[in-house]
Amino acid sequence: MTAMAQEPLMQADLLLEGFLALDTPEGFRAELIEGEIVVTPPPDGDHEDYINQIVKQVLRRSRTDMDVSGNKGLKLKRAGDCPKDHVIPDSTFAPSALRLFRGAEPWMPCPDVAMVVEVTSSRPSVDREAKRRCYARGEIPLYLLVDRDKSSVTLFSEPEDGDYRQHCAISFGKTLPLPEPFGFDLETAEFL
Repeated sequence: MTAMAQEPLMQADLLLEGFLALDTPEGFRAELIEGEIVVTPPPDGDHEDYINQIVKQVLRRSRTDMDVSGNKGLKLKRAGDCPKDHVIPDSTFAPSALRLFRGAEPWMPCPDVAMVVEVTSSRPSVDREAKRRCYARGEIPLYLLVDRDKSSVTLFSEPEDGDYRQHCAISFGKTLPLPEPFGFDLETAEFL
């Protein structure tokens, strides 16, 4: 390997090392997204209410029993010369039979994750763009985005080549079909 080829690798390693050593204030979370360290303040009550509405519906109505983890660190495929993305979805769902979260490291790989959920907060563009690409590169089958600024919910599916090939967006108040393994219509009337 040439000195030029080693330089980006060393920078990526230093970035990852610095990221993993961060000591964020209580309640804040740090993520490494496409080579950028993103620190997010604690969420507001409305943000948590959207998550709560989704989690309750999934746990009650899903055709497959699901486990859920809030704020679970996922280690995803890298983008270019960047270190692996380290992303924390607002909620992560996996089939209960897999017991995916039991014994998992703080930053776990994401095979067998069925869906991740994000609710926009202080930097909505990160949720709309960068995190969407991260989850697609990680081949997470479903990404559910609640966009508070746009009063919409979007389900991204069919990850391929670093993005999702399909998406279905609805306005708050409508229903959104969640495919298998969930197999039910997500109600969003409570989001209004």
